Amino acid sequence: QVHLVESGGGLVQAGGSLRLSCAASGLTFSSFDMGWFRRAPGKEREFVAAISWSGGSTTYYADSVKGRFTISRDNAKNTVYLQMNSLKPEDTALYYCAADRGMVLTTIPQTYHYWGQGTQVTVSS
Repeated sequence: QVHLVESGGGLVQAGGSLRLSCAASGLTFSSFDMGWFRRAPGKEREFVAAISWSGGSTTYYADSVKGRFTISRDNAKNTVYLQMNSLKPEDTALYYCAADRGMVLTTIPQTYHYWGQGTQVTVSS
């Protein structure tokens, strides 16, 4: 059974940083593209970042986080990370990681097969 468990969320002031982690089990982690998504109160789920399978040579970012967030993976630890710097109040959301065994890295949440429960990030102004 596949499990994705996010951690690292919390309350931070604007301009601060957080690093989210997502530990995966029950799957061949290196064979999966991994993504981060978020859902803010009253809004739709949106794409944040994605990293390709194996060495993670390809990454995608939403325009709203480009230059501030960095996605990375450690296949030896079955973990994907999201380093978030220069946080803004509009980054406040529940952050989810997801795994996709597809052949092409995508930003579309419907293509991701497995999801974690989420970790809350709150940025105060």
